[in-house]
Amino acid sequence: MKISRRKFLRLGALALPAALGADARLIEPTLLRITRVTINPAGELQVVHFSDFHYKGDKEYASEVVEQINSLAPDFVCFTGDLVEDKKFVPAALEFIQQIKAPVYGSPGNHDYRCGARFADYQRAFAATGGGWLADRRVVLADFDLELVGLGANGFRQLDSRAAARRIMLVHYPYEADRLHGHRFDLLLAGHSHGGQVRLPFYGAIALPWGVGRYEHGYYETPAGPLYVNAGIGTYHFPWRFNCRPELTLLKV
Repeated sequence: MKISRRKFLRLGALALPAALGADARLIEPTLLRITRVTINPAGELQVVHFSDFHYKGDKEYASEVVEQINSLAPDFVCFTGDLVEDKKFVPAALEFIQQIKAPVYGSPGNHDYRCGARFADYQRAFAATGGGWLADRRVVLADFDLELVGLGANGFRQLDSRAAARRIMLVHYPYEADRLHGHRFDLLLAGHSHGGQVRLPFYGAIALPWGVGRYEHGYYETPAGPLYVNAGIGTYHFPWRFNCRPELTLLKV
């Protein structure tokens, strides 16, 4: 049976949205990618950054995330908030954190506060990796002459004195990079934006949450220092991603 060119184009036009919708709903939300970013070309420190887990019970995907992080063999790992939305998922999500074979340092996101999770549970799990939960806290990694500062809801501002040669700030909201009042960092790591989850070519994110400002995804130079905004590994509001795959960032610092 022959088909006219006009009919073929009409069928193609109908099929394309369905294919894009299937990709956005069924494929891309768990199609994990690794982004490599060099902050210091001479640096020997390898850091993995991930954000916005939003764990809802997908054990297969969570296992893949852990496997990928472990395969990168980082010196340590940074997590910038939103482990879960519902506190009933906290125990399982923390089990996956503890499967990471490197120290994991985390700072809270809005959903970690909103869901009513016990940060004492977070602290125990992150400490079990050799890392820590940095909700308005800082810690010095003596082996790397490096200070990690975690910003929480109280707006930690005890930043005047450096305790090490280099400082990395973990924040959830990217716009905090414009609110640090003259403090400088060698690197800031943030999440929250999810990169918009749906990004149109030549346009960018079609919608972004509050707290992002001008830093929606990727690398930026800011008044407080270089900032990387991770696209997150989970989804929120709607379980779709398009042109914005979930991301692990491997940074050379």
